[in-house]
Amino acid sequence: MSKKIKKTKVPQTSSRIRPTPTHPSLICFSFRYYQENRPKFRVQDNPATYWLTLLNRLKALSGLSVQEVLRNRSSSLRCHPIKWEDTSEDGFGLPNEDQLVDTPYQFSLSSNEHGRVHVFLLMMSFILFG
Repeated sequence: MSKKIKKTKVPQTSSRIRPTPTHPSLICFSFRYYQENRPKFRVQDNPATYWLTLLNRLKALSGLSVQEVLRNRSSSLRCHPIKWEDTSEDGFGLPNEDQLVDTPYQFSLSSNEHGRVHVFLLMMSFILFG
């Protein structure tokens, strides 16, 4: 004879994911503009060690302010602006990129392997009155 499982009552709430409050001066990463399959970088071509290295780098950077990252002179980070004219790319390939991206940056995942990550900063403050 099987036991009858009781239904669990789940409170009715919005199904939207709520953002986690963060310290306003620390870096937060958004994957809103993440592009999975660029011609020179295909996600499926990277081993698990790449993804672990990326996650560890993002974790370390998320404990720093933008200024700390941009001033960092670590040989393993090497964060600096990208000059598209000095590369084989002409941008991120985003719609309205000229309105969205002020300065593109890149940083290394490690000192001697795994390549670089191309990013841009979005600095917005919302002030609520009322």
